[in-house]
Amino acid sequence: MKLLKSAVVATALALSLGSLSATADVCLGMACMYNRMTPVEGIEATVSQVAEALKAISDSAGSEVIISNIKEALAVSKEINANDKVDRNRNRANDYLKKARTSVKDGDLIKATEHLKEAEKRFSDLKGMLDLKLDDRVSQQTPMINRILDTPDR
Repeated sequence: MKLLKSAVVATALALSLGSLSATADVCLGMACMYNRMTPVEGIEATVSQVAEALKAISDSAGSEVIISNIKEALAVSKEINANDKVDRNRNRANDYLKKARTSVKDGDLIKATEHLKEAEKRFSDLKGMLDLKLDDRVSQQTPMINRILDTPDR
């Protein structure tokens, strides 16, 4: 009886673990929250959201519409995940989006427009940080012997 009970518990455990790993929709932690787009697609989506916010300002839409466009741009910008340099500059561009949101809340649409144009320019500049040619990549590599001897690469 004790052996049968152990076998039933082991079978139930194996079946429950097997069913858990078979589902593809299971996500643990923050890993599945972002990275649904490539960095270039994320940049383009963010620039289009900023353009929508600028269009909403020029169409004299309500502040709620403009703020929702800016918030959507901030949310989409989290998809831009390439390297540390791109991430630092993405954060700087996000600062302009946040300043624009604050200006809209204060009712200063002229200042908000300036901040949104600067954010759009900065997000567009991120594409240049992603496009490395083969020569650029080779020039950034340092041979292992130079790292060991701490000598510059020629």
